[in-house]
Amino acid sequence: MEFGWWERDEEKTNWNISVRYHGGKVTFSRKYGHNNPWEDFTPTEDQWDRLLKEAERRLPRRLLSKQEFARLTECRPK
Repeated sequence: MEFGWWERDEEKTNWNISVRYHGGKVTFSRKYGHNNPWEDFTPTEDQWDRLLKEAERRLPRRLLSKQEFARLTECRPK
């Protein structure tokens, strides 16, 4: 499953954030601009909060099951 959003940092750079959740593994990637490659990065607490909020929005539409959501929340580092 894939999630995505746009985010702006302190230097006014717009980042395209993409999060892939597959096989119990969560991978955060980002890029800016059209011709730049995707780079994996370590997410902040705010980015984890945003991911869980985006995933929670998919529950009522049955795009994500409650069991998958529970597994996704377990992947978050303590």
